[in-house]
Amino acid sequence: MTIFPPDPNLEALRLELSRLRAARGWTYNQLAERSGLARRTLIEIEQGRTVGSLGSWHAIAHALGAPIGELLGTLCEGHEPPKPPTS
Repeated sequence: MTIFPPDPNLEALRLELSRLRAARGWTYNQLAERSGLARRTLIEIEQGRTVGSLGSWHAIAHALGAPIGELLGTLCEGHEPPKPPTS
């Protein structure tokens, strides 16, 4: 039997981006300038219209000074950690 992982919590990721940007008091323009991404891309990611690429999230994490693992870790919010395989 195949057990599929739960769907990623994209809403939690989107909200974490919004929270981190707001905590710094940054506008979309300021985050765009610091990340090298287009303002429109950031708006679409934060508002949930697109997921964004791994490269985009990497740039966002660096701009925010947030470890990418912690930022992307929000994808698993509300999930049980996987159990190690039994032999």
